[in-house]
Amino acid sequence: MAKSITPNQIKQNNRSLIYHYIYQKKKTSQQEISYELHLSRPTVTANLADMENDGLVIKNGLIDTEFVGRKAAAYSIVPDYRISIGVEILKKEIKMIAVNLYGEKIDRTVFDIAFERKDAYFETVCRKILEFKNTLGIRDEQILGIGFAMQGLTTPDGQTMLYGKILSCTGLSISDFSCHLPYPCTFIHDADSAALSELWVSPELSDGFYLSLSRHLGAAIISKRIILSGKHGHNSTIEHIQMRSGGTKCYCGRHGCMETLLSLESLLKENETLDDFFQNVRSGDSSASSRWNRFLTDLADAVNMLHLIHDTNFILGGYIAQYLCADDLDFLYERIQQLTPFTEPHDFLLISKMPQHSITIGAALPYIHAFLSKPDI
Repeated sequence: MAKSITPNQIKQNNRSLIYHYIYQKKKTSQQEISYELHLSRPTVTANLADMENDGLVIKNGLIDTEFVGRKAAAYSIVPDYRISIGVEILKKEIKMIAVNLYGEKIDRTVFDIAFERKDAYFETVCRKILEFKNTLGIRDEQILGIGFAMQGLTTPDGQTMLYGKILSCTGLSISDFSCHLPYPCTFIHDADSAALSELWVSPELSDGFYLSLSRHLGAAIISKRIILSGKHGHNSTIEHIQMRSGGTKCYCGRHGCMETLLSLESLLKENETLDDFFQNVRSGDSSASSRWNRFLTDLADAVNMLHLIHDTNFILGGYIAQYLCADDLDFLYERIQQLTPFTEPHDFLLISKMPQHSITIGAALPYIHAFLSKPDI
C-alpha cells in the first residue's frame, strides 16, 4: 500500500514551492504566486508570513500585476540569508570570495601567502578567512561552508587530494583546514570549480567540454549538467596529453604535454601580465602577435583532437577568456578546418560567460546548490 502524504509534508512542500518560485522570479506578488502555483491565497499568505518571520523572504516594494487593479506588495528572497565562501589556493597567494544565494559576489580579497604544507600555513589561511568573514559582518550561522579550489585532483567526497604535483599536496586532507574553522569544508579541483561557475550562469548549457586556460591548463567534461569525474577520478586531465616529441618538461615529469603549450607560463614572459601582453597583441606588436598566433595554433590543434573524440561545444574559459575576440575564434576555426576531415560549422567554440573569479565562485557554489536543493527550506 502506498504511504499517504502527511499534512506536514504537504505544508513543507508548499513552502518549498513558494520559496523557489520567488527565488526564480526574484520579485513577485502573492497573487502571482497563488495563480502560478495553483495554491489558495490563504496558503500563500500564511507561508509568506512564516518565511518572512524566519528571515527567508522580505517585502520588496510594490509590483504591477495583472491580477489586481492596483499595485501589490512584492516579495523577494533575502539573498544573504545564507552565504558561501570560495577559496583558491595558489603557490604564492590565496584568493577568497563570499557569494550570496544567487551566486553573486558580496566581496573578494587576495592575500600574498606562499603555500607550505605546514600547520602554520593552514592556521594562517583559516585566520584570514575568519577575518574576511568578520569584515563583512557575516554571522557564523549564515555560512553554509567553505570550498577550497585546488590545483589538483580530489577524491569524490572532496576530503583528500588524490594528485597535487603543482603544490606538492598529494594526500592532503581537508581536515588540515577544517580543524581551524567552525564550518563544513571541501576540496574541489580548480577546473571543475570553473566549470561549475559556467553552468551556474548558463542554464541552457547541457553538455560541453570546458577548457580552463589559466596559469595552468585544466578541463572538465559536462554531461547533462553534471561534471564527469571518471572511473578513477582523473577524467578530462587533458593537460597531460603529450602533443610534442620532447619539448618542455611538464610538472608531471614528462615532456611536450598540453600543459607546456597552453598554460600562461608557456605564453607570457617573466613578469609580463595578460593586460600588457594583449595590449601589445591588439596594437600589432610583432613579437607578442607571433606568440599569440603560436598559442592559438596549438590550441586549435588540441581542440581538433578532442573534438574528434567528443563532438560537443568547447567553452574557452580561464584567465584568457576575457581577452578573446571574434578574430581569435575565426583563427581557431580556420586552423581546425585545415586539420579535420569534416566540414565543421562555426558553432562549437564558445567564450566563457564567466571569465572573472570563476574558480573562487565555483568553489563556493556546491554549498549554495545543496541549500537550494533541500526539501525543507
